[in-house]
Amino acid sequence: MLPVDEIRLNFNPASLIALNAVLAFLMFGIALDTRVADFKRVARMPVAMAAGIAAQFIVLPAVTFALTRLLNPAPSIALGMILVACCPPGNVSNILTHRAGGNVALSVSMTAISNLIAIVVMPLNFAFWGGLHPDTASLLKTIAIDPVEMVLHIVAIIGAPFVIGLACSHWLPALTERIKKPARVLSFVCLIGFILAAVAGNWRYFLDYVGLVLLAVVIHDTLAFATGYACATATGLAEYDRRAVSFEVGVRNAGLGLVLIFSFFGGLGGMAVVAGVWGFWDIIAGLGLAAWWARRPLTPSKAAARSA
Repeated sequence: MLPVDEIRLNFNPASLIALNAVLAFLMFGIALDTRVADFKRVARMPVAMAAGIAAQFIVLPAVTFALTRLLNPAPSIALGMILVACCPPGNVSNILTHRAGGNVALSVSMTAISNLIAIVVMPLNFAFWGGLHPDTASLLKTIAIDPVEMVLHIVAIIGAPFVIGLACSHWLPALTERIKKPARVLSFVCLIGFILAAVAGNWRYFLDYVGLVLLAVVIHDTLAFATGYACATATGLAEYDRRAVSFEVGVRNAGLGLVLIFSFFGGLGGMAVVAGVWGFWDIIAGLGLAAWWARRPLTPSKAAARSA
């Protein structure tokens, strides 16, 4: 069995183009659930928003870096963990927050703001933490990455679809109401389908190497949810808000990570396996946490804080 850093997963160019289109459609669906009022709402929740943004773009990458140093996985696995941590949240976080009885308005607003911030911050974060790690830094030197091209790629599949979707929700509200649910469901199903296709097309590699990454992904994802909750608690947020921040930090857009891995890293084995496993485990863990919280509804005092 080849070392995981030496394998390259297969994903043909046509499938990659389709995956980019699906991810862009997913971002369009997120924007359809966003209103200009969501951005205005941010001004009324500065502490909650600051806690969530800091947890996602500062604390989680730092925690991930420390975890890769502690576990000392293969460089490509560590690089995959860092990339996933730098990805923005997906709109699944909004669904899970609702299921858990958390602050959906905060979740939706944070998803929107985080995805816009990620256009610029994600490449910088990844370059910083990936370059700081001694093992992944040497691996990055062997991969020719044009940072400008990566930013433009992220703008194309996150920024442009989000702006178009936001414009649609603002100026075409009736149409938006008709299409937003089907668009959200269809894009999510298609994304899962493409992740399944990527796994199926490289099944032998996933069977060979999943054992190397599964434990790391489980620990990493658990720490991501815990990071969100801890940051929200440390800033004095109510339980209602803590649940939202937990899902915003715990749910990462692994589909975007997979697109970048195949587009810029040639399907580098450890990175692709991490993103593929994360894409499934993240949903399983999120559903489990949401179900657990759903059985623990907010107390009257917390409900009062919610409506304040």
